[in-house]
Amino acid sequence: MLNKKFLLFGILFIAAFLRLYRISDYMTFLGDEGRDVLITYEILHGHLTLLGPTASVGGFFLGPIYYYFMAPFLWLFKYDPVGPAVMVALFGIATVFLVYKVGNKFFGTIGGLISALLYSISPLIIAYSRSSWNPNLMPFFSLLSLCVIYKAISLNRVKLFVLCGFLLGIAMQLHYLAIFLGVVIASYVFIIRIILIKSEPLSKVLFRVAKEYILIFSGFIVGWLPFLMFEFRHGFPNIRSIFNFIFSSGNTGGNEHFSDILKDVFFRLFGRLITKFPPPEQVNLNNDLHIGVWYHLTFVLGILSVLIFLIKYKDTFKKLDNKFKELSLIFVWLFVGIFMFGFYKKSIYDYYFGFMFPLPFLLVGFSLSRINKFLGVLILAVLVWINLTGIPFGQEPNRQKEQVKKISQFVLSKTGGKPFNFALITGGNSDHGYRYFFKLEGRDPTVIQSPQIDPERKTVTSQLLVVCEDLNCRPLGDSLWEVAGFGRGEIIGKWDVSVVKVYKLKHYKGK
Repeated sequence: MLNKKFLLFGILFIAAFLRLYRISDYMTFLGDEGRDVLITYEILHGHLTLLGPTASVGGFFLGPIYYYFMAPFLWLFKYDPVGPAVMVALFGIATVFLVYKVGNKFFGTIGGLISALLYSISPLIIAYSRSSWNPNLMPFFSLLSLCVIYKAISLNRVKLFVLCGFLLGIAMQLHYLAIFLGVVIASYVFIIRIILIKSEPLSKVLFRVAKEYILIFSGFIVGWLPFLMFEFRHGFPNIRSIFNFIFSSGNTGGNEHFSDILKDVFFRLFGRLITKFPPPEQVNLNNDLHIGVWYHLTFVLGILSVLIFLIKYKDTFKKLDNKFKELSLIFVWLFVGIFMFGFYKKSIYDYYFGFMFPLPFLLVGFSLSRINKFLGVLILAVLVWINLTGIPFGQEPNRQKEQVKKISQFVLSKTGGKPFNFALITGGNSDHGYRYFFKLEGRDPTVIQSPQIDPERKTVTSQLLVVCEDLNCRPLGDSLWEVAGFGRGEIIGKWDVSVVKVYKLKHYKGK
């Protein structure tokens, strides 16, 4: 018992170190992160919202729950954007603990410890645990939702079914692919009830399933309520967009072959998370023998993990004993989760797997705990070595937050304390990060309005400060509204600041 607690503490300590070490220097702080802290700042000053972040693709909004998770941490850290990143890291550490608890319950202490260890050191998992972004909380809430539905099935507790739905509603506010998690939960309830309840007529069993669905759905409505309130008021624009985006066909970069999608998702669950395989767009299996061997060994690891799981518990699946409830949850999570991606008609990014992140670690952890001890230790040692070589902060930090802060303060220093307009010329970023630091200084730039709103051009000040992140930036005559709306200008100052150029323009007076 003491050794188990000591090892678990050690794993959690490693997880905490890998997620919190110099987090302020390595965290991502670009336009999306700036937008989120701006909105959270407004929430902390009494301006509540019913909408959350926009999805990275698709052009629709999610629920606002992530902003409300951010709020206490932004406040505790005195409006430093590192606060929400620390919040994500703490959820990541809690997920490591949950992985252990599930592995320990389902597969035994050794399986749980191995699963938690591998999850704690996976470079991709660490990377998603060190920056503030709404999908980064999905692994915690998906695993917690599945734990609760397992308890609800086992104990037949009404409150637990409602709680599962509530957690699913929160997950749905974090990322729209929580729809897939909902299908996993619904499938699990249906399979367990249909297979295990043999003493009652089928109609009564189906009625019970329907009742439990209603309980889950009622909790889901509560968990999704802030978003639903907005949708009710505006005719459900985002809900329609979400379903159209996920299930609509079309040439949008996704693989059109159902079986190829399933194969790709299965491999990436193990390759990207367990063996640190490079992103698909960075490799060519035909031209690199090393990559080819790596690829096939990863596939073997994934397939053997599933086969060992099925073989070791084949009697349980035959007898349908109490252990069946635990093992079928893993089975349904794996096969239904992967199967749902076959209907997804767009490009699949790594973070889309968030609702399945813990799963391959549980399967590999179980497998390594059940095979030959020497072989299991050898494979574990290799996996630990591979993952530790890819720790995200092995390189110099980008210090994005401090860069944006430094540039913002420099811009303010060139305004002479007078009102100013601001523009960012960039290849793909947005100006929210800069505007957040302007706000903290109480120096919001004046936003130029269209002539229809501002016919007297009162929102056009005497000076325009332009930050150029684009190497080919030409602020004079740029079509960006913040520049074009200022009118014809001339450059009266140009400076190199950090990784950007800053220009100061005034209105052109002519000769």
